[in-house]
Amino acid sequence: MKLNNLKKIGFTAILLLSCFSAFGQRYLTREGKIKFYSHAPMEDITAHNNKVLSIIDIDKGQVAVDMLIKAFEFEKKLMQEHFNENYMESDEFPKATFKGSFEVPQGLKQMTAGSYEVAVTGDITIHGVTKPLAQNITLKVEDKSITTHFVFNVKVKDHDIKIPNLVVKNIAEEIEVTADFVFKPFER
Repeated sequence: MKLNNLKKIGFTAILLLSCFSAFGQRYLTREGKIKFYSHAPMEDITAHNNKVLSIIDIDKGQVAVDMLIKAFEFEKKLMQEHFNENYMESDEFPKATFKGSFEVPQGLKQMTAGSYEVAVTGDITIHGVTKPLAQNITLKVEDKSITTHFVFNVKVKDHDIKIPNLVVKNIAEEIEVTADFVFKPFER
């Protein structure tokens, strides 16, 4: 990864952490995984981003996610180039973010081993456009870590992502997004 991108991620980590109180149970990952899948008549497209930054504050029931768009990797280099230059305009809109909140079950507050379903609500920003997002997710507590796996859909038009008529049959109107995070306790 380029030094400039590492600086951006480091700066983003500081900003995300500053959004949360100086005290509390905070859990962090710098290696969250986001995958998107586009199923369209002409072709299927999949991309992976394994460098997603996210933090959860268990005391306050807050979550933040931040990822660099250019960190998505495609099977074909040309797809990755088109994704960044033509569709996501990642030089102008380098990141996607989510900031949300949820009610914290007592067992989760106490970090008791088990699974806890929570309703997360917040705002997702993609391509410079912010939209509300509500998602039920399951947080699993095990060995002082919190893991989650969930799937949701994003409509391309909701985020002003323009698809040229020439390739409209190559890209789905709604993209399936899969997220996998393993959070570890944040220690200063």
